[in-house]
Amino acid sequence: MKINESVENYLETILILSKKLPVVRSIDIANELNFKKSSISVAMKNLRLNGYIVVSDAGFITLTPDGLEIAEKIYERHDLLSKWLIALGVDEQTATNDACRMEHYMSAESFSAIKKFVLEQMNI
Repeated sequence: MKINESVENYLETILILSKKLPVVRSIDIANELNFKKSSISVAMKNLRLNGYIVVSDAGFITLTPDGLEIAEKIYERHDLLSKWLIALGVDEQTATNDACRMEHYMSAESFSAIKKFVLEQMNI
């Protein structure tokens, strides 16, 4: 399975929900992303078959180590880029939306340089 923006968004959403909820279910992901449950079911099947998530008999979804690694990378990018844009004066909603787009296409090298700058210069 190719790791694309959609896969990254699903994994990041599972990570975020797992921090807020005692368990994550398909319906939680559907509600968070405003998608149909049928679309989420297909996506979860693909993520499970590719080893990014585990689904219990009760329907609880957890990230595998591979899924967690991807989710944490995307979440870190999203969090840092959002905070940076807000610190630059971008309104919160625009910053969040822009960070969501940027997080998927930025090279590791560029993100590392931005992260270093932000942490050193802006203390975010």
